[in-house]
This record gives sequence, C-alpha cells and structure tokens, in this order.
Amino acid sequence: MDDYTEFLHEVFGHFGAVTVRRMFGGYGIYHDGLMFALAVDEALYLKADAGNARYFEEQALGPFEYDRSGKLVRLSYFLAPAEVMEDPEEAAQWARRSYEAALRARKPKRR
Repeated sequence: MDDYTEFLHEVFGHFGAVTVRRMFGGYGIYHDGLMFALAVDEALYLKADAGNARYFEEQALGPFEYDRSGKLVRLSYFLAPAEVMEDPEEAAQWARRSYEAALRARKPKRR
C-alpha cells in the first residue's frame, strides 16, 4: 500500500473500519466485506446505483471508465467529491450511501 491508500483509513474513520485490497491496477475499499469504493491513480470513486446516483449527478461527477481491448468499460463507481477527502463527516455520509448501494447490489446467497 502507498501513502494515499493508507490515508483512506483516516478519511473513512467516522464511517467505520475499512480494508484496502489491491486489484486490477487500483485498490478496492471494503467495509464489512463489501466493496463500496475504488481508488485508482490517487482518485477515489464511490459505488453508485439508482438509489444514490443523483448525488453524483448533482455535482457532475463522472463514472470510472477504462479501455479494455479498444472498448470503453464503465463501472458503477463515480468520482468522489473533493470534500470527502477533507471532511470526515462528509466522507462518512458519502460512504454510507455507497455502502448501501453495495448492499443493494449484493447477490443473494445460494442455498
């Protein structure tokens, strides 16, 4: 881990304990085993769905996109507002919304 990903533990301190795991050129940020954020190139992206996308849209925050074999792939993670990195209470609020999106996206367990 680098200084940026170490700092994310502090950023989300008011939200709760997070785990940072290396993945495909970036890091997955997890809370209680669910990925709710993504860090790539020192940019933070938060999980979004129909339940919380409007908060990102209101601030014109775009989705995480990358090129895979000439095709643009868009994930359901959107750029976090700058305030998240500066204000622990703001970070906790955005993290809760994204964690709730991750809960909604979770697939039911098979019996």
